[in-house]
Amino acid sequence: QVQLVESGGGLVQAGGSLTLSCAASGRTSSSYAMGWFRQAPGKEREFLTTISRSCGSTAYADSVKGRFTISRDNAKNTVFLQMDSLKPEDTAVYYCAARLTTDQGLSIMRSQYEYWGQGTQVTVSS
Repeated sequence: QVQLVESGGGLVQAGGSLTLSCAASGRTSSSYAMGWFRQAPGKEREFLTTISRSCGSTAYADSVKGRFTISRDNAKNTVFLQMDSLKPEDTAVYYCAARLTTDQGLSIMRSQYEYWGQGTQVTVSS
């Protein structure tokens, strides 16, 4: 079992930046690949980015590639999402998620993530 708690959300103007954090507790976070997803009102939860267990590999959705950066600090059991050049369409609840894995593989499939945080609201004003 692992518990995930996101923080760092808030209100920012378009073009600004925010950094989200996801603190993991319970089973060691290095056993998990980690991902970030978001869900806007009336829309399905969408994949944003994922990072492998050892930070060796990452993947991004086209909508955030070049603007968002995922990283993790396994010693601190924390995953980060650096968000730059924010747009009003980035407004959503942002969730971190964990996927138990024995390899360094990546997944963009929401259904493959076993554990989820409660989410943190990000609002980008125009």
